[in-house]
Amino acid sequence: MTFSKTLPAALGERLSGYRFERDALGRSAASVFRLEGEGLPALYLKVEAAGPFGELADEAARLSWLKAAGLPCPDVIARESDGERNWLLIGALPGADLVSASALTPMARVELLAAALSDLHDLPIASCPFDHRLENRLPTAKARMEAGIVDEEDFDAARLGKNAAALFDDLMRLRPGNEDLVVTHGDACLPNFVASNGKFSGYIDCSRLGVADRHQDIALACRSIASNFGEALIRPFLERYGLTAPDATKLHYFQLLDEFF
Repeated sequence: MTFSKTLPAALGERLSGYRFERDALGRSAASVFRLEGEGLPALYLKVEAAGPFGELADEAARLSWLKAAGLPCPDVIARESDGERNWLLIGALPGADLVSASALTPMARVELLAAALSDLHDLPIASCPFDHRLENRLPTAKARMEAGIVDEEDFDAARLGKNAAALFDDLMRLRPGNEDLVVTHGDACLPNFVASNGKFSGYIDCSRLGVADRHQDIALACRSIASNFGEALIRPFLERYGLTAPDATKLHYFQLLDEFF
């Protein structure tokens, strides 16, 4: 496709021989392209507008850290920016994401998600340099709202018709009094976890990884499971993860917080 003509020279040379195919899955603000070529390894290229709310630099840093921590994720191959756009080139993991992995039963996919989150949450928080506790995330949510980039038309059904300012007031009023801190993925939805041959093969879309309450991940995972497979599989997910009685108020809270990202 002609998109390759707009690449920085260094990336254009590196990607000679590749075909570009737009990847529409997911909710990232970046444009994502899968790259394939004869005899060449599959890659992904992400492109975003440069600016204060860009996430590709965050993703590159987190993928590098996660790889060093010994957990599976894409290799960071190259980063470029021209001041107007940022590019991130990463390797492709084997297999398919947990929405698309139709060779596996929904139960198997839910169990893989639970195990992957458990492994991530077992990492020592002192080793993680990315701090996403509420004292840091709430100011970011407010800044995104004030910049006009919170999509009120994309709110969950329960909150459609409300405005971001009212929801932010709820975030401040309902803020939990304590945080059960772990290393969280930050966007723990089924499309962001990949499986191959029946086994987990890695974490993707990791730009929001950081130390936060474990309910940050559990809340979004439960919502994603209900949306894709039905609410009946939430209980098996929680049992496999080892949290049979999650804090319902925190589940609601972190789903509310996610409306701003």
